[in-house]
Amino acid sequence: MDSKIANAIALTNHPVALVWADTAPEGAVSFKPGRWGCVMSLFAAAAAKARVGVFDRQTYGCWGGGTGLGFGRCYQTFPGGEDCFCGFLADGNERTEKGRKVGEMVASWRNRQMTDDFLQGERYVKDAAAAERWLGVFPFRDIPAKCVIVKPIEQVDPTCDDVKNVTFFVDPDRLSALVILANYATPERENVTIPWGAGCQSIGAFAYREMENQHPRAVVGLSDISARNTVRPVLGRSVMSFTAPWPVFLRMEESVEGSFLQRESWHRLRQGEV
Repeated sequence: MDSKIANAIALTNHPVALVWADTAPEGAVSFKPGRWGCVMSLFAAAAAKARVGVFDRQTYGCWGGGTGLGFGRCYQTFPGGEDCFCGFLADGNERTEKGRKVGEMVASWRNRQMTDDFLQGERYVKDAAAAERWLGVFPFRDIPAKCVIVKPIEQVDPTCDDVKNVTFFVDPDRLSALVILANYATPERENVTIPWGAGCQSIGAFAYREMENQHPRAVVGLSDISARNTVRPVLGRSVMSFTAPWPVFLRMEESVEGSFLQRESWHRLRQGEV
């Protein structure tokens, strides 16, 4: 499938479709079962190198990734359970006896960064109580599909692929264009949201939630510092993600013709590009 949007904004990488399936495509890249990996690295590879990636309930890479992709409440299997995850996300687990004990096990993995974050905390939220409140409103999903596939939009067949959303990885200028385009036909609504969460969760769980709304919104992501460190070598330092649920993507595609993308202001903005 060719994207009118990608052509109109002169996208320098591939829009990435998220597809639910029950079988993994032949030749798709995946993590080894039970091994750590960042979900965003396979999204970045799909965007920059047109590689197809696949995840299932044994190969989702990390607890946040499994949760983000919709494989249930994966934080329950975090070392020490959800309470230790809350410490990890906030001010660390060194403050509790249980946390220090589990921290010894984590240290045996010989991953210095993980050990330090587990004990001292990532500090992305104020404290463990705040992290618990966040878990209380997080849109956990246990999707009916066995696999989540990520692939360039050019490899999508809408007649047989169960496409849930399409993600663009863009710089600020192109992000501005996508926000305008998402609101183009229905400016009376707020058609774009930026929830706080992991990079993969903005593309998965939060975008899935939008599909359940009467008026689904696009989701801006990659405000996750950890994910930004992962994708920067492949996608560059100025990239953000913009995920359009499938119906929103189709509406935006229909809106390209006759829009601001064919007017002078947009072309003038692009003139400074190298």
